[in-house]
Amino acid sequence: MAYCAYQERCHQEVEEKLIALRMIPEARAQIINTLLQEDFLNEERFARTFVRGKFRIKKWGRLRIKRELKKRNLSAYNIKYGMTEINDEEYSQNLDDLFQKRLNSITEKNLYKRKKKVADYLLYRGYESNLVYEKLQEIDN
Repeated sequence: MAYCAYQERCHQEVEEKLIALRMIPEARAQIINTLLQEDFLNEERFARTFVRGKFRIKKWGRLRIKRELKKRNLSAYNIKYGMTEINDEEYSQNLDDLFQKRLNSITEKNLYKRKKKVADYLLYRGYESNLVYEKLQEIDN
């Protein structure tokens, strides 16, 4: 319970922790059932918290957040539910901020190499390619 109270956890993280503690399968099932009943483990709440944190603090894009949630074996419903935490206006503002920050940090003189570095950075962060390439059109020299 303390492990789940410290921060939101998904089922997979709790399962891995119990395996690391060398719990037998029956004990793991009992513990997870208890955590669910006591509301220490809630995947909808985890998805919303995860999306909020990664978007606002780490400035990740939708694609990267979805990929990370899928890696944690969350259902499509919970992923979609969590993604409602992203405001479109805030999303485009984050993209603009990251774009300007990365563009200003690149010292490369070659225009195409500059664009590639900016695009790679934004795509790695999980922003959609169509949005990234629209932003790249703003670079003229």
